[in-house]
Amino acid sequence: MEHLKIFKQEIISCSSQEVECMQCNTEVYPIKMELSQNVREPEIFKEEFASFPSQDIDFTEVKVEEHSVVGKLSEHFRNPVILKYEIGSLPLQCNQCAKTFTEKLNLMKHQTMCSGEIQVQCNQGAKSFNQKADTVRHKRTHTGDKPFPCRQCDKSFTLKSDHVRHQRTHTTMKPFKCSQCDKCFTLNSQLVIHHRKHTGEKPLQCRQCDKSFKRNSKLLIHQRTHTGEKPFQCSQCGNTFTEKGSLVKHQMTHTGEKPFQYRQCDKSFIRNSQLLIHQRTHTRERPFQCSQCDKSFTRNNNCLRHQMTHTGEKPFQCRQCDKSFIRNSQLLIHQRTHTGERPFQCSQCGKSFTLKSDLVRHKRKHIREKPFQCSQCDKSFILKSDLVRHHRTHTGEKPFQCSQCNKSFIRNYQLVIHQRTHTGEKPLQCRQCDKSFTRNYQLVRHQRAHTGEKPFQCCQCDKSFIQKSDLVRHHITHTGEKPFQCSKCDKSFIQNSQLVIHQRTHTGEKPCQYSQCDNRFI
Repeated sequence: MEHLKIFKQEIISCSSQEVECMQCNTEVYPIKMELSQNVREPEIFKEEFASFPSQDIDFTEVKVEEHSVVGKLSEHFRNPVILKYEIGSLPLQCNQCAKTFTEKLNLMKHQTMCSGEIQVQCNQGAKSFNQKADTVRHKRTHTGDKPFPCRQCDKSFTLKSDHVRHQRTHTTMKPFKCSQCDKCFTLNSQLVIHHRKHTGEKPLQCRQCDKSFKRNSKLLIHQRTHTGEKPFQCSQCGNTFTEKGSLVKHQMTHTGEKPFQYRQCDKSFIRNSQLLIHQRTHTRERPFQCSQCDKSFTRNNNCLRHQMTHTGEKPFQCRQCDKSFIRNSQLLIHQRTHTGERPFQCSQCGKSFTLKSDLVRHKRKHIREKPFQCSQCDKSFILKSDLVRHHRTHTGEKPFQCSQCNKSFIRNYQLVIHQRTHTGEKPLQCRQCDKSFTRNYQLVRHQRAHTGEKPFQCCQCDKSFIQKSDLVRHHITHTGEKPFQCSKCDKSFIQNSQLVIHQRTHTGEKPCQYSQCDNRFI
């Protein structure tokens, strides 16, 4: 009865039009169709079309030459474009949004969705549907019913369309060919989507924002960013995801499965994209080049972030202090300076850290592991980044340059702190008073004045100190060491400040003047 479904749509949409077969170009049927005795139960049309108004369709029994056998008729109209119309009237138009349709059935389906009318609701969940057929298909997700089995293998399918698509994997038939690049496809819908790569068309638009998409599946995934829906849940940890592919990749973190292996170094990866990026470390390929300078990158997102250094764009802004950042991760780390959050805690001593890298570095202090060794000297380091920075002490490289005074620095954070000397910026503020500071260690040291904390204790007596430098100076009082020696008279001092004052006896310098007279003092 497949051809009945085909003709059902044609009858509705062609009330006064001619229908012509595209294969034989000979038979032209008037809309008052006459069915052969071999086509059983013409009453089906009456029942199924009774709900559609303003269509006078008569059903009588007569012979249809050549197409009188059901099998032949079905076979005859199997190809991609089944019928063509000689349209003599205006297209059918939706009275709510002005969309036009060639078939009345499609118009009526659209109007139901356009009006927001809900006809059928799932009795197992809160979802509602405009079409009864959609509800039936949805219910199969609850029951697990797969009524369409493949006769050539053991697979079964929830939807008939999936079944048809699967059967073509057995026949390798790809009847739909692209006219621009000769690619062939199993389904016409695949060809339509493929054409959009050539045209750049993105017909599927999100109603809540201006984003458009080539595929309906991509639109559905995007809409979940607005609704917050995450329908795919991990059975082992409860994490939820917006798309099934993300869930599958996540589950590999539990199983330890890494299906994508590189043959040259035996490294394996969860994702194919990770494997491709890793291969570039061997080939040294950097396919993403900056359009404004000669720098190239292995990843596209790294290239995009780099280009922001040219444009000055910083799309991620802090709501509490108006600072902006190139990366979202930088913003998240910055926000911890406001909240005081330290989410990374050491399991051995309880210390907490703002950054994960700081925790990793700290943990190695417990085990004294320093896996990264300098090739030019005997120094070893806990982190690779520390080794990279150390190498610059051998090469003299200072890649971070100030744009205002041309000073260069080994580390980026040194440049950031230096730039505050130009701007006068003191971003680190004490919560208990109004004092602000340029560097984090200055803020930490100041806060101890409020808390009374003195973490640096002398091992030879009970004295404690706010700063480590104070403890070092105090230790000298026990050892009798005087490391600061005068170059003119061989006198030595415990503190550098004492040496500076002493040297003024040699130079005659008296920088301290009394405000009420002209007397000056060392």
